[in-house]
Amino acid sequence: MIDYFIPYPSTKEKMMLKKIVILIYITSSLAIAQRGKVKIVEKDLPNRVAFYALNETHTDYDVKITIKGSNIRQSKVPPRLIRVPAASKVHLKTIILVRGKTPYYNYSLFVTDSLSRRAVKKEYEKLDIPPPKIVPKKHITMYVTKNCSSCDSIVGKLNLNNYLFRVQSLDTATAIKAQLSKFLGRPAETLDSLTIPVVNLGGKLYQEIENYQQLLEALEKE
Repeated sequence: MIDYFIPYPSTKEKMMLKKIVILIYITSSLAIAQRGKVKIVEKDLPNRVAFYALNETHTDYDVKITIKGSNIRQSKVPPRLIRVPAASKVHLKTIILVRGKTPYYNYSLFVTDSLSRRAVKKEYEKLDIPPPKIVPKKHITMYVTKNCSSCDSIVGKLNLNNYLFRVQSLDTATAIKAQLSKFLGRPAETLDSLTIPVVNLGGKLYQEIENYQQLLEALEKE
């Protein structure tokens, strides 16, 4: 359960409350981001405020918002769970502001990944967010040099397929090159002429991987 209190300021109050509102927004956004769930976006309309759920994760959630306050009007229907699909923006609720009076309201947000068959399914706006990273069976570290002719191709395909991996240039990391030389049993200066990467897969070094397909095959080996 996440609670907020955000007064809807008049024009004269906006400048005075600007720093406070920004602080509240940053604090609440960070808290929600750490939970990896859903955050609320408010949209000011003529005499109204619309509330949207923004789900920037790759998990579907059911969300329920409860709004309380003064000098506002809203539906008397009890709040219901609303489905917020992965990577989407969904309208949750709109309140009406009483003319001539300063509205004050607070809202609480309930978020769950235990999806209910009774959740309301609304139209939603699809968000363009990167797909989740693929965690390989074995961690991947590629040791590359400026003479490596196949490195860019392998790195490009790993990025395209969204794998988690590391790239270490031996041209600048002299200490790592020295350690690698010792493990491989070859002089450090000979590593500068490598035209294929040295690949570390789960702690095992490979010197014969020339392309992306061979890397995938090595990943699958026990």
